[in-house]
Amino acid sequence: METYALLWAATMNAGTVLALASLGLLINEKAGIVNLGAEGMMLCAAIAGFATVATTGSDTLGFLAGMGAGALMAALFGVLVIWMNTNQYATGLALSLFGGGFSAFVGVSFVQAKLPERVQFEVPLLADIPLIGPALFKHHPLVYGAIALTLALIYFLYRTRAGLVLRSVGESPESAHALGYPVRRIRLLAVVAGGALCGLAGAYISIIYTPLWVEGMIAGKGWIALALTTFATWRPARVLLGAYLFGGVTMLQFHLQASGVDVPSQFLSMLPYLSTIVVLAMISKNPRWLRVNMPASIGKVFSPS
Repeated sequence: METYALLWAATMNAGTVLALASLGLLINEKAGIVNLGAEGMMLCAAIAGFATVATTGSDTLGFLAGMGAGALMAALFGVLVIWMNTNQYATGLALSLFGGGFSAFVGVSFVQAKLPERVQFEVPLLADIPLIGPALFKHHPLVYGAIALTLALIYFLYRTRAGLVLRSVGESPESAHALGYPVRRIRLLAVVAGGALCGLAGAYISIIYTPLWVEGMIAGKGWIALALTTFATWRPARVLLGAYLFGGVTMLQFHLQASGVDVPSQFLSMLPYLSTIVVLAMISKNPRWLRVNMPASIGKVFSPS
């Protein structure tokens, strides 16, 4: 039973990365913007966060640096696609490629660097409960922060005027513009906010999840986060559940290897990506269901007259 408690703890830890990035991309897509540059933003944020902590010793500054790197790259993307009307998909792919190369170049001198000793977090009293304590109450505060962020985003999108305006921009930017809302600025703010969350996810990987820096360490998590927004049909609560599902699949490979299961390691490494493909294939069988849930103007250019 203790093994399963540790597996669930690892699942929550891995799912937090995907949840933070996916919630950021969800904000983008609710405003009608598709950003395929998540992988590159997370890589740049990972090296920014790691380098900051290695230099200053402050995790807080590391997370802020990661969020800043993600927000800066997202702002560049936003200016290109919102004001210059470049193709969102091509620009996002370019951003992802740029982020991969730039992070590798900047991170050369930090490959052998080590962070200060990591602090072990736990919730007083609750962490001592057998099985439940190790599974739920010995996590970094950002694990609980991802849950709180999900609840806050649900409230923002469906219970506030600002959330209604954001969704209206993603559904019908022409109508929102006719009512006097600055569609382009709203979209840019959504893109920057989403980039900051992707940056936070990248920094979490290099500072907490695997406290080191190696080239390409995001290892496709940005692409999984993109798929997860579709899997969750653009609903924050489903994003969180889906993140834990994919996080569990990721951790399952290590659990099976540790248990001595006679399965090729290459196949186990494929599990997170294979499950992503399977889920997307299943969803694509019902395009009407997708059309009902997805923002109507997602990926479409808006040019105010």
